[in-house]
Amino acid sequence: MYDGKKILIIRLSAIGDTIHTLPMIAALKKQYPNCKIGWVVENKAKMFVQHNPLIDRCFVIDKKRKNFFRIIKKIRKEKYDIALDPQQLFKSGLILGLCGAKKRITLSGGREFSWIFANKIVKAKTKLFDINYHIVKRNLELCKYLGCDSEEIKFPTPKISEESKASVEKLLPKNDLPIVALAPATTWRNKHIQNEFWTEITDFLNNIANVVFTGSIKDEKLINHIIENSNNKNVKNLSGETDLLELKELYSKCRLVITPDSGSAHIAWAAKNPAVISLFTATSAKRTGPFENGENKKYFSIQSKTKCSPCMKKLCHNREDKEICTKQFDIEEIKNYIKTVLK
Repeated sequence: MYDGKKILIIRLSAIGDTIHTLPMIAALKKQYPNCKIGWVVENKAKMFVQHNPLIDRCFVIDKKRKNFFRIIKKIRKEKYDIALDPQQLFKSGLILGLCGAKKRITLSGGREFSWIFANKIVKAKTKLFDINYHIVKRNLELCKYLGCDSEEIKFPTPKISEESKASVEKLLPKNDLPIVALAPATTWRNKHIQNEFWTEITDFLNNIANVVFTGSIKDEKLINHIIENSNNKNVKNLSGETDLLELKELYSKCRLVITPDSGSAHIAWAAKNPAVISLFTATSAKRTGPFENGENKKYFSIQSKTKCSPCMKKLCHNREDKEICTKQFDIEEIKNYIKTVLK
């Protein structure tokens, strides 16, 4: 029905959300191998879209929108038959309205009046922020409307160059102990887990694993603080040492990755090989945790034990303690998960 059609996906950011959208292109290409897929993305998340083997055109919009109308002009020249907006914000909706596609499709329940730019609104199974319904499944409802199989979940990513593989290999520890990556930083203040937690986990891993810390260059101060307060000396700080695809390659060499709800968690998930322990405070483990896809259990999504978690809010509304949910984790439980993975 849609084979040979040109289909545009509008998912601008962030890293984790972009990874959550990748199963859409796998579903579309499986059902319609001859369709041509374009994707509109912002700079920060472009790494998993550019050069992706299942994406025919990538349109990168600068976050400050300096090239917005130039990119819109390029999109319109492609004459897309169908455009899909899984992001459902005003900024993605505006692109939906301007892209020139004959069918402009989104799901019900969008934010910021994003639906006004669509000419077809597919009724979603649940609300956008249903804490018990995974966002991957919600995104795939758009593909299901187009006749695609929404049950098989795949995360196609670009291949890494041999040069980048070699660069990553140089960063790896050279002994036989398993590698555990810790990625403590994230963008929301109330997603951060207390520094003392990371220090204790680092100490616990002493002599049983190589510990590598990952993050961007701006996370270096945070990571150094954790390392300086740890008794474990078998630790490497790799913040700023990799781009996102290299980080995925690095994680593929790890036995375990531990992280809050962040881009790192989803990159580790997309790397397929490592077990992942992801810690959730304000956001929902059931909505954005690593997606189990018929594999042996190796993804552990742990929700903060506070009554108000998940609140799905960037700013904490607790008057007494603005970081209450970042402290409410049973560290012994997490140590047991680590033992399970490393045994």
